[in-house]
Parts: sequence; structure tokens; C-alpha cells
Amino acid sequence: MAAPADTPRRRPGTRSPIPPGLRAAVPVLLLLIFGFVAPLLTVAAFSIAEPRSYDVFTSFTLANYAQIFDPANSVWMSFAWSLALAALVVGILLVACYPVAWGLVHVFGRWAPAISAILVFPLFVSENVRLYGWVLFFIKGGVLDGVLKVFGIGPVTDLLYTPGMTLFGMSYVYFSFMLFPMVLGLAMVPRDLVDAARDLGASRLMIWREVELPLAMPGILIGMLLTFVLAAGAVAEAKILGGQSVITIAQDIETAFTYAQNWPLGAALAMVLVVIVGALALFVMGRLDLDRILGRR
Repeated sequence: MAAPADTPRRRPGTRSPIPPGLRAAVPVLLLLIFGFVAPLLTVAAFSIAEPRSYDVFTSFTLANYAQIFDPANSVWMSFAWSLALAALVVGILLVACYPVAWGLVHVFGRWAPAISAILVFPLFVSENVRLYGWVLFFIKGGVLDGVLKVFGIGPVTDLLYTPGMTLFGMSYVYFSFMLFPMVLGLAMVPRDLVDAARDLGASRLMIWREVELPLAMPGILIGMLLTFVLAAGAVAEAKILGGQSVITIAQDIETAFTYAQNWPLGAALAMVLVVIVGALALFVMGRLDLDRILGRR
């Protein structure tokens, strides 16, 4: 059927000045610009403003960074605590999540969806509510103390408000963020390769080391990266379960923006943390085969 006379026609051989891929990516680009790039640039602008001022975009000074990198400044202890706790959480969850992930992929069978739902359900409850639940469990006179007294064991003391309890809280909160990328990685291992290696006489340890672990490594690395990034910026676990025994960098940033009313210093601290975590993310992402993860080959 012929087109109406007033319908504009594109001449053969002409193309739109905007490639189709770019047109399709416009919503994502706008989201990244207004949701990530613009806030990050604002924080960067505040970080070079005069200390204890709001002269953003009108002043330039490196005094805030000089204060951070001053050897006499104790803020580096907060960086050390945050990065060390994040690394420990990654190590603990690697050991704790791998058996569970392997079971979800190979053992639990038709029960795997139900177990996954149980593991995901705590994410629907506020993190602070869950952490205060652990406070009620471990506090003197709480649930654990009452259960132990029934069996004639002495009262529980010195459990809360310690670095170890902070580490426990972070491991508990970020368990799912390590587990499910690891499940994805293990699910990507073809069973044919495992069966072929077994038929060729490879031991179970050799199959795990030479076949399963390398092929599952992209998912494992994603879980490690996600867990480390979240744990490095954690604040609730250290405040609720750790008290003042551990001061993380996120607490110093919060203090600078609130009680100290020194937004430029808080912004500079945030930018240093972003650079450290961003460098790690780029290092890990450079070793991931995203095409294979997305199933493109």
C-alpha cells in the first residue's frame, strides 16, 4: 500500500546522524551522568574548597588533602582499619560461601530455590534492625547469656563492642553479596569438562584446581570485589556492634560532614577512598572476561 503523500521519506542510502547503539544507550548515559558523574564531580569540587567553608566551585586549595596526608594525622588508622576489615571479610566469606555455593549448584537440587530464598530474605529487613538484633543476642543479660545460664555457664562479657564483633557483623551483612556471584561462577562450569577430566583419571582435587576453580573465577572475583567495596565503606557494623573500638573511614567522613561541619575535609576523605577502591575495581575488572560471563561466547 502506498504511503500517504504527506509522510516524509528517507532517501535510500542515508543514515541517521546518531548511531542506533548510542540512541539505545541514552537512558543509561543520563542515569550515569546525573546519578554518578554529577554527584562525584560535586564531591570533588568540595574537596578542593577552603576548609570549613561552602565556597564550592569558587575556591581552589589542596589544604584538605595536605591534612589527610600529614603523617601526624591519625586518619590513616581509619583507612587501615577499613581496608584491613574489608580484606578479612573477603577472606572469611570466601571460605564460608564456597561450600554453600557449591551445594546450591550441585547438591541441593530442587531445594536450591527455597534455600536461596531463605538466604535472600534477610536483605528485605533493614540492616540496622538486623544488627540491633545481634546486640540483643550478645549483650549481657541477652539471649545468649540467658541460654548459657540455663546450662550453668557463667555470664557473657566482653563480646560486644570489640573489633571481632565488628568483623562478625560485616561478615554476616555481606554474606549474600559474596555468595550469589560465586553461585553464578560455579554454575558456568560445564559438567562435560568435569566428567571428561574424571574419565581421564584426574583426582577430585585436581579437577577442582585445574577445571572448576579457573572457570568459576570470574564469578568469584565479582563477589570478592563487591564484598570488598561494600565492606570498605561500612559504618553501621562498626558503630552498632563495635562501639568505639574501631573507627572506620566511613565514620570519619560522617563526622566531618555532620558534627565537625567541615564538608571540604569530608569530601577529600571520600575522594581518597573512591580512588583506592576504584583502583582495586579497575584492577579486578581488567582480569574478568565479561563476554563469557554474559554468555556472548
